[in-house]
Amino acid sequence: MRRVHYVNSSFLVADRTCKALLRYCRALAVAGRSDVVEVPVITETGDVATAHLLIGPASEIFSVPVDAGVDDPRDDEVTAYLERETLRLQPARPAWGEEMTDVPDLDEYPDLQEP
Repeated sequence: MRRVHYVNSSFLVADRTCKALLRYCRALAVAGRSDVVEVPVITETGDVATAHLLIGPASEIFSVPVDAGVDDPRDDEVTAYLERETLRLQPARPAWGEEMTDVPDLDEYPDLQEP
């Protein structure tokens, strides 16, 4: 689980969702574009909800690992969407092996792997 800090707030997200979100944020920044995305989060009361984030070149977003003691709000469809959009913006993207090494990679989405 990771705490994402965004604007003047923060929320908890699944590790892999966070990794995909940060990758997409960077791809949008490089492309000079923005997007609104929906991400499953854990609220302050421990409930699962959906956050709507406007991300783009001016986004100041970061994450830190946490031991939340709650179920991971993992959503494979959201993660796959974020990775597809990242790949669309950065078809020749760099290797991610050295980034967020404390989070498992997203290799379980074979349709998103480069040929």
